[in-house]
Amino acid sequence: MSGASTEPVILVEKSGGVALVTLNRPNAMNALSRELRAAIAETFEALEADPEVRAVILTGAGKAFTAGLDLKELGSGASTVGSAVNDKDPVTSIGQFSGPVIGAINGVAITGGFELALACDVLICSTNARFADTHGRVGILPGWGLSQKLSRVLGIYRAKELSLTGNFLSAAQAYEWGMVNRVVEPDELIPTCRKLADDMLSLIPDCLVTYKELIDEGFAQTFGESLKTERRFTSERNKAVDAGEIEARREAIRQRGQQQKN
Repeated sequence: MSGASTEPVILVEKSGGVALVTLNRPNAMNALSRELRAAIAETFEALEADPEVRAVILTGAGKAFTAGLDLKELGSGASTVGSAVNDKDPVTSIGQFSGPVIGAINGVAITGGFELALACDVLICSTNARFADTHGRVGILPGWGLSQKLSRVLGIYRAKELSLTGNFLSAAQAYEWGMVNRVVEPDELIPTCRKLADDMLSLIPDCLVTYKELIDEGFAQTFGESLKTERRFTSERNKAVDAGEIEARREAIRQRGQQQKN
């Protein structure tokens, strides 16, 4: 990493079971230097080990979510594309966090930054967010899953349009294509994500974790295999729930439904 800044490359703020994780290289558009990649991996490992943290919001400082791999660092020889793929990578580390990870996409998410966004469970974007897969324009291929995830999210034709042109996708277009959950004004981004995290944390704690695991495991399988997976999860989980627990929760569910209807 260039420069002599003593600022940490990643910031973590914990509150109410939620960790707000901020990529903190704003002057470099939060480019994924080797230092920042390692910091992301180490941070998510630490959060997974922290029993007080049950959900994460991931965002970027300044005007970018992240511009992807630090091309200046790669061009200087201080890091290599091979090491970016083979080192402990941030996408795998995010995926190993057992609770929900909400991507608060505040600005551009380009190439490796696009892959980082797709590693999240839910994407909330500000109106300033834009996405681009510029791997082909740099002359490299993705190594953190983008080539396979994007087609599963958008469909193969739209995924090929993005990856084989390197064109930008606006927040509004990403929402229209079903890639992001919603688009909000910049000052509403983190509050919206916090409210969503609180909603998620109001689920039965162990069910929240197991349900995420079930969805992710099934998504990687054929439909037939995923139904078998659901049956396996269901038989293990549901037999442990007794009628008294269901009755105790029924009224709270009814009241919440009434509040959401009003």
